[in-house]
Amino acid sequence: MTISEAARQTGLQTSAIRYYEQIGLLPAAERLNGQRRYDTSILYRLAIIQRARQLGFSLDEIRQLFFGFRSVTSASQRWRTLNQRKLTELDAMLQGIKGMQRLLRTMMEKCHCQTLDQCGKGIFQSGKFIVAGDFSSRMSSPNLNKKRRRNLEREA
Repeated sequence: MTISEAARQTGLQTSAIRYYEQIGLLPAAERLNGQRRYDTSILYRLAIIQRARQLGFSLDEIRQLFFGFRSVTSASQRWRTLNQRKLTELDAMLQGIKGMQRLLRTMMEKCHCQTLDQCGKGIFQSGKFIVAGDFSSRMSSPNLNKKRRRNLEREA
């Protein structure tokens, strides 16, 4: 099957399929007259990649799903291991979100400032402003991808 046929059957762009092949998530395709040719098993591998992406797994985590276990490790055990890590990561994120919600509600209730300088002075004097260390638990997550980590560092 051609890359276009695989893309049509999975709903992916051909560029995504090429990229997955380039980074090693897909085996290199055989070539016929310069065109990639795949067998139907590529559809199954792409289905796994799509499901993992829908569940919030990074490409590195997906690579680990395929290659990060001994060959005798069953697919269900691989999923369980990665799912448990992802659930732990999501629980930590959820706690962070709940804390942000509390802070937003408190600000809505208590802020009566007329100017931003007034607001900044109040935040500074209360000592309740975010410093870089407040992000340390989220930053240390082994599953936090580089882009999200940089964004958190900018916020701090």
